[in-house]
Amino acid sequence: MVTIRLARAGSKKRPFYHITVADRRRARDSSFVERLGFYNPGARGAEETSRIDVDRYDYWVRLGAQPSDRVRSLIKAHRKAEAAAAESGSEQAA
Repeated sequence: MVTIRLARAGSKKRPFYHITVADRRRARDSSFVERLGFYNPGARGAEETSRIDVDRYDYWVRLGAQPSDRVRSLIKAHRKAEAAAAESGSEQAA
């Protein structure tokens, strides 16, 4: 079974995660099929907190990949932020 999950990167006390598509039997930080983006929980100032290729995420979910709970919540927050940005952009244009 294929899963969409976080793979830890970064140094000690400075976590950084890659959002990856991987075989469920593989170790957390081992080989993966595809990298979909990243999540940086320690982002400061103007740094990006996350970047996710939502189209590729949807593709893998259609194929039967199971996202982890944390990835599912990140995608939900990312889509909500995109919708808010699109809505505020349309209000400024009007």
